[in-house]
Amino acid sequence: MTTPSTPRLIRSLGVRDLVLMNIAAIVGLRWLSNAAQIGPASLTLWLIALLIFLLPMALAVLELSSRLPAEGGLYVWTKSAFGDHHGFIAGWSYWVSNLVFLPSALLFGAGALAHLFTDPSGLAENSWYNGAVCLGVLWLATLANITGLDRAKWLQNIGALATWVVASVLLVAAGYSMWNVGSATPITTASLAPDLGSLAAWSTLAGIAFAYVGLELGPILGGEIREPRKTIPRATLISCLLIALIYLAGTAALLVALPTAKIHLITGIPQALAAVGERVGLPSLGPIMALLLALGSFGSVSAWVTGTARLPFVVGVDRYLPAMLSRQHSRFGTPHIALLTQATLTTLVLVAGLAGTTIREAYTLLLDMTLVLTFIPLLYLFAALPVMRWREQRAGGSIAPEIWRAPGGFVGSVIIGGTGFATTLLAIVTSIIPPADNAEPMMFLIKVVGGCALMVAVGMGFYWRGRV
Repeated sequence: MTTPSTPRLIRSLGVRDLVLMNIAAIVGLRWLSNAAQIGPASLTLWLIALLIFLLPMALAVLELSSRLPAEGGLYVWTKSAFGDHHGFIAGWSYWVSNLVFLPSALLFGAGALAHLFTDPSGLAENSWYNGAVCLGVLWLATLANITGLDRAKWLQNIGALATWVVASVLLVAAGYSMWNVGSATPITTASLAPDLGSLAAWSTLAGIAFAYVGLELGPILGGEIREPRKTIPRATLISCLLIALIYLAGTAALLVALPTAKIHLITGIPQALAAVGERVGLPSLGPIMALLLALGSFGSVSAWVTGTARLPFVVGVDRYLPAMLSRQHSRFGTPHIALLTQATLTTLVLVAGLAGTTIREAYTLLLDMTLVLTFIPLLYLFAALPVMRWREQRAGGSIAPEIWRAPGGFVGSVIIGGTGFATTLLAIVTSIIPPADNAEPMMFLIKVVGGCALMVAVGMGFYWRGRV
């Protein structure tokens, strides 16, 4: 089958834009609440995940994006390493994972926004309120992306800056509270040691690894990045340092602000800021920071809307998905059909998630489905690194000298890829185990595994149809 060339896209992203995009996409302050559920031991787990997941991810993305800087990112890398079939599975799984990830991110933003009103807890559990806010933000981000990255990138840039402001205020306020009142959660040497014999610790580690996911997003827009072989490595290294700092310091600040037992999974950050605000005599601090927290979450949504819509666009160019997905807007040059299709399907998933369940249950279910579907293509990503290096070694190293290589030669690529692969596989297994407090664990398992299997099966139907 002849594969047509990818349509020419506008290169409008530089180092600053890519760093801000990485922060907006990866740094979700909601992960602080998720991690802090097990107390100070979460700080140790952040460091463990940094070493066994984020670092291998950064090294793999740097080399693969340098070798193949084309639009499509991990879809192109997997396709080059393992063939069209596996490339499609990776690209499709990554795309559909965002159909369930975006609703969970939107629900978190809506929950934070509810703290601007007099009854935040009641409003945050209201399906009509959540549906209206989530759909409004989703379609605003989609329409902004249709008009071009030059405009849409400001949504994610504002989100990244809002995230920085919230994190900074949380750190300063928690530090002030620690100095004057002490830590709400006792942090001792013993409490920093995670109980690796408990399911909660492993589940938290899986969630923390997922919180680091996103470095592979920028290269998906390889055809829209200025000088990608230079820009992507610089932006990746800067992003890693900033992201790790925000997560570690932010979790510590949250534990200082609130006792572990009082940290809510969805609204923990607004709770902490409100509590600290009361202590320092600034009761309005909570609502202001809640607004910024919501902007940060919505900026993250915009970043993922931007990046993942390019996957059905590129796969559509390869004719494995309907060809209309590869169409570009006549005026703006954007993949508008792919963007509209993504928003429509996300809307359906969101409505289905809100129907007949509590907001917390919907959030947990969507999050676990996202974990499984996101980590499937990351298995391919980590496996592609040693495969590419092995091929280079067999060819006598005769590749372009400007390509960036991870350290350690072929053995180093096996260690890097193997570490990331093992961590990812562990996270997949952990994420499908129902929560301990779930009233119907078997039904939860069926929903997570069955929902993921159904989405992959639908994709394979498109693939085999496209091969005909």
